[in-house]
Amino acid sequence: MSLQLRYAARSDVGLIRRGNEDSGYASSRMLLVADGMGGHAAGELASASAIATVADLELHPPQATEVLSALADAIDDVGLAIGGVIAADPELTGMGTTVTGIYWLEDRIALVHVGDSRAYLLREGECAQLTHDHTYVQALIDGGSITQADAALHPKRSLLMRAVDGINPVEADLSMREARVGDRYLLCSDGLSGILSFEEIAERLGQGDPTGCVTALVDLALERGAPDNVTVVIADVVEFEELATGVSDDDAPVLPVVVGAAGEPRVRLRLPNMHFPDDAQLDPDRPDAPPRVAGGPPTAPQALIDSELVVPAAERAYRESIAEVAKAGQRRQRRRTALISVTAIALVLLAIASGLLLARSWLNSQWYVGVKGNPGTGTVAVYNGVPGTLIGIPLSAIATDTSLSVGELPLFDQELVSKTIPAGDAADAERIVIELQSRAASCQNLIPPPGCPGATS
Repeated sequence: MSLQLRYAARSDVGLIRRGNEDSGYASSRMLLVADGMGGHAAGELASASAIATVADLELHPPQATEVLSALADAIDDVGLAIGGVIAADPELTGMGTTVTGIYWLEDRIALVHVGDSRAYLLREGECAQLTHDHTYVQALIDGGSITQADAALHPKRSLLMRAVDGINPVEADLSMREARVGDRYLLCSDGLSGILSFEEIAERLGQGDPTGCVTALVDLALERGAPDNVTVVIADVVEFEELATGVSDDDAPVLPVVVGAAGEPRVRLRLPNMHFPDDAQLDPDRPDAPPRVAGGPPTAPQALIDSELVVPAAERAYRESIAEVAKAGQRRQRRRTALISVTAIALVLLAIASGLLLARSWLNSQWYVGVKGNPGTGTVAVYNGVPGTLIGIPLSAIATDTSLSVGELPLFDQELVSKTIPAGDAADAERIVIELQSRAASCQNLIPPPGCPGATS
């Protein structure tokens, strides 16, 4: 008797998002979920790049003793792949993705994890979370600052501390675990774990076969409003017997299942240098229908004018008077058209001016704490506005330069400030600065606490 995986996967765009930036993958050897981010349709490219890159281990399987290092290298390769996409189109800078995956070794599984997509194990009726979220709120929970219940309502609950972005090196969590018959593994994006509690996931994870369970979980997320993309991959560890011919008597599919952005032809076309795995089934949510051909009815036949036609003088005069009346009507129509055009242009300009005023008002209400100057040598500053530029125009301005050197902060806070910390208002920004100053001061103690520059770990 041998062990194998029986798997199913589904990805749904959800009820709020316009596109699916999640990608999922399931095969007899690997399970993967990647949750992309970055805007400008970059998130879907990032997650699809992750699936294509890590799934390449299917074609080049490592030795059992080298699986963890191969998975670590695969995460580095994802970073290189995303970096290549950004190099080809710098406007995509800021894209990134989570990656959570399982590599199957029959009696063991190797787990790789970066970000806040999750892996769960259901064994003998008991559910356990196998991954640890790389998020700001999870760091607060680990430090005892907030509870798990507080984290669900925290304004920065979506702030990732680790993701593969093609620019910054990232260290993946790696582990090896025993696999047993009857185990059920669940991989999901935060579109599921962010809307269903651990207890709700655990309750439904034990129901039905993988296909039915995947469907039930995604449907429940949709019933709850699904504000984000939802991707779920489930696999059962089952026994099977090989016949004398070496063919399994199990009816599991041979080809992998690719769902979400990685399965969309339009996404694959934008990543021509990526090798994507074959797909055993179509993702029902992907928008791959051919575009409708634009066009209207043919032009109506035009009347012919016979210049040789001879008409009586009276009739000719009548026609000329009719033509003059028609010309006068055309002149009036042109004046009306010109008036309407001028009015429309004025309304458009008024709308643009109003939009600019609203945008300026909104920007003035936004605050964040960031770095003035280089991340390594700059100072902590309070900014009014949002990070970035629009056609070369900065969208924020420094409100306060605290003169606090970023290098004096604990390493964790240095990373936070370099990525910018959003604030609710000016007072909230000032509160954040005070906390940073307090932690920077603690690093100046004779024996600085762990995490401070130069501290002994």
